[in-house]
Amino acid sequence: MTFQQYLPGKQLRPYIKRFIVSDVSDEQTYKVLPDTSVVMGFQYRGRLAYVDNTTEVPLTTSGITGIQTGFRLFKNSPATSSLLVVFTETGAASYFDVPLHELGNASLALDNFALRSHIDLFEDQLAAATTDQERIQLVEHFLLSRLQKPKVDPLVSLALEHIYQSNGTIRMTSLADKLCISQSPLEKRFRQLVGTSPKRFASIVRMKQAIAAFSTTRSLTGISLESGYFDQAHFIKDFKTFTGLTPTEFLRASPDL
Repeated sequence: MTFQQYLPGKQLRPYIKRFIVSDVSDEQTYKVLPDTSVVMGFQYRGRLAYVDNTTEVPLTTSGITGIQTGFRLFKNSPATSSLLVVFTETGAASYFDVPLHELGNASLALDNFALRSHIDLFEDQLAAATTDQERIQLVEHFLLSRLQKPKVDPLVSLALEHIYQSNGTIRMTSLADKLCISQSPLEKRFRQLVGTSPKRFASIVRMKQAIAAFSTTRSLTGISLESGYFDQAHFIKDFKTFTGLTPTEFLRASPDL
């Protein structure tokens, strides 16, 4: 399996964090943990599906996946190649007319948002490309052609800043107080632009930070306290929802951390 990351050009940097090109030779089932970004994906070879209990749900070759509340299992066919577009926290809002929270926990075909004829042309070009550089150029052109009027909300940007500064441990009452706004309008504006509530977003940041902390310490008590949990059982429960494993099981399955 190869996995290459590329930075976008200057014009797209306010909207796109990175591009990922992956090539997998063998059929695999793998787990994807929740993240803070909406992701657009293109399969230009092979096919992907996500696993819902024991049912495989095929994904379209071009699609968009919103922010997830828990881990998700994916399965690829042999010889599958994908190009992923990882948006910035608010970047996807400048490409879609719907409030982003409507994409939450969903993987939707891109032709819900663009003409099928345009997608067919782009997919043909992507399949014909022979290098990652050609594919990146094609997807950048596609994204620039679809960019709408930028959607900016300074209050949401400031909320994101506070959440990251606290490693996701900030309480929503404190966040609202810092921004001089009540929680209800803050949540509405945040969900529309980011794709999930500030509380859910903070919990993802907090769990990602907890997982990163395992690389420097094996102290479950210390990590749970640093993550803002004073009840270790609550931490273990949330961790299992996020990863599908208890912290001990996760460490056993990730010896390199």
